[in-house]
Amino acid sequence: MGNVEERSRYAALSRDELARLVPELLLIGQLIDRSGMAWCIGAFGRDEMAQVAIDEWAAASPIYTRRMQRALGYAGDDVVTIFKGLQLDIGAPPQFMDFRYTVDDPNHGAFHLDHCGALMDVEPMGAEYVRAMCHDIEDPTFDATAVATNPHAQVRPIHRPPRVPSDRSPHCAWTVIIDPGHPPVEATAECLRNAESQAALVELAPIAGEGEGRHDYAGPLLADLDFAEFSHSALVRIADEVCLQMHLLFNGFRMAVAKRLPDAPADAERLALRTLIGIAGIASERIMRAVDVPRTPDGAVELLLLHPIFNPAAYVTASGAGDRLEVRPGPAHLDGAWISLCGPEELRPLQAAVRALDASFDVTITGMADSFAVQVTRGEGAKEFDEVAVTRISTGASFVFQPRKALPLYPV
Repeated sequence: MGNVEERSRYAALSRDELARLVPELLLIGQLIDRSGMAWCIGAFGRDEMAQVAIDEWAAASPIYTRRMQRALGYAGDDVVTIFKGLQLDIGAPPQFMDFRYTVDDPNHGAFHLDHCGALMDVEPMGAEYVRAMCHDIEDPTFDATAVATNPHAQVRPIHRPPRVPSDRSPHCAWTVIIDPGHPPVEATAECLRNAESQAALVELAPIAGEGEGRHDYAGPLLADLDFAEFSHSALVRIADEVCLQMHLLFNGFRMAVAKRLPDAPADAERLALRTLIGIAGIASERIMRAVDVPRTPDGAVELLLLHPIFNPAAYVTASGAGDRLEVRPGPAHLDGAWISLCGPEELRPLQAAVRALDASFDVTITGMADSFAVQVTRGEGAKEFDEVAVTRISTGASFVFQPRKALPLYPV
């Protein structure tokens, strides 16, 4: 890793490490809701939890979808562009949400899920929770994702859960049709607000058009993205963009929760904090599947510098050396992002993150709310936080990615 603060903290990783890390980051983004929605059910009930999920995804996905299109050079207004966006979306991490695509022509296509990890998590909770996710949440959020490509795109179900029979496969199937006669989907008020955030506007270094591997996603749609085929520079940019997806989603989550607790900002803050604690620990575990870090305090700082809490570097101002990490005011603090929930008064998110490496690790934090130093120390060992244990219930916490080939798909 080194101690030099770089344009991107992921640039120091090898191309092989990045190819392993990018799908892990996509899965981490999906698991944010496995953490947050559990606490929203307790605070608001099942039906209102679903509305929080709708609001947060609709506030974020149109923004980050367009960012990835621009970064990888595949912006367009057709079905292929929509499907490419899904392949690079934290709402559809590869294999865990196993999308299979069919393209008929630029305006007509379909997809089905051979495996839906989100369904595996929710199905044991009963048909009403399945209906809330696969009907109430998916209908508006699929269209909100498609609107980033074409406001006249509609995503409609062929079949979807609750599954009848109970082992039905594929888990669901959908058509995607673009028609000028479809009423245009418009951005939500929260999305318009999020579009003015620092996370939406931050500029990242362009992909260098040199070195081995592909530098963009122009050309045909691929059945699966083999991230090992991308160049080092492209993978760095993708990793940074995926972290921004998480921050934009968390912006949406905070807006959705605050809207429902206008007179209780402290309660809204607690919900946000519990969500962060839960995902912080699981995210560290997933990162460690891709990148080897020493099980030392110095290694814990290396791990933190790869963690979405601290990325991308253009958004979160921080640097690390040895067993110490320093945070300074930056764009993320202006958004009230994850880093703003960490500091001298709140140790738990970073404790959860470093204890994934070694349960005996602890942190001390000195300084001010937006400018502080983090020291990783060894303690006596601690019980796992309840928030991490709740997030671990998801099958995504232990999911194992398998190698796949990037085969092109053509209109049938």
